[in-house]
Amino acid sequence: MSHMYNLAIIGAGPAGIATAVESYLQGIRDIVLLEKDQNHNSTIRKYYKENKRVDKDWKGQKVELDGRIYFVDGTKETTLDFFDEILAHHSVELKTHTEVQKIEKKGGYFEVFIAGGSIRAKYVVVTIGRMGKPNKPEYKIPPEIKKRVGFTLDDCLGGEKVLVVGGGDSAIEYAVDLSTKNEVCICYRRETFRRANPTNQRDIANAIMHKEVEAILGVDIESLEDDNGRVRVVFNEIQPRVFDRVIYAIGGTTPSAFLASSGIKEQEGKPVHDENYETNIKDLFVAGDITQESGGSIALGLNHGYAIACHIQKHHKEE
Repeated sequence: MSHMYNLAIIGAGPAGIATAVESYLQGIRDIVLLEKDQNHNSTIRKYYKENKRVDKDWKGQKVELDGRIYFVDGTKETTLDFFDEILAHHSVELKTHTEVQKIEKKGGYFEVFIAGGSIRAKYVVVTIGRMGKPNKPEYKIPPEIKKRVGFTLDDCLGGEKVLVVGGGDSAIEYAVDLSTKNEVCICYRRETFRRANPTNQRDIANAIMHKEVEAILGVDIESLEDDNGRVRVVFNEIQPRVFDRVIYAIGGTTPSAFLASSGIKEQEGKPVHDENYETNIKDLFVAGDITQESGGSIALGLNHGYAIACHIQKHHKEE
């Protein structure tokens, strides 16, 4: 508790790393990056399939990079290597397996509570991604089949009948990827995949045309049931079907309980902030996915980090 960091950043995704590195490049020292998982960019590691394309202009959204981190199109693997490299070249302390429970303002500094203790910092930036809390269906998943229901491809072995639920980029990529070794259906409550980027729309259309993936569109799932260890999926308009595995790719949720416990105000499902990403609490900032309408843009997260670093550096010099 005796040490005082200049800057503590919660979440080691693109926005968190950018805030740390851009702050370092502006002369701020004594920066700590707190990550609850075992390494940085856990969302990319868990939810991106191998060799997934990673675009700077996510979903065609053109973003000019403001800071000194030069990010280009690549794959899951090259993106992780890129962030490995920039962390290695700047003196930023990365504490993994460190889950933050809440933040409290104490006069001129913050106390950041973690399991087994706390740290102190003059400035705090929250960059927790939405996928730290993936969306789950409203209906309950019977305990007997919980091991057959997931949100990533981690447990998919091949040779299974798999249902992917969702209509965005991740759902389509999961379905197309799994179809090489499995019998795959994709279920989406809308009639088309118009939310996805053009490349993924083309890939899923091609997979459906060649009968590599079966599409169940315009249908909602009402419940899941145990069927002798397999998953019986009950739909609202068609007959139930049985699968070996069900994978949900239906986005993530703003960590509202954490924000509220730290005193950060929300409006329409997003934390309130000004043009410098400063919240209603002075010197406490938010960045990355939780500030975006749909999340996912690495380039925007990098720009958030740069803007915050500029603001902190200006006020840090004045102190």
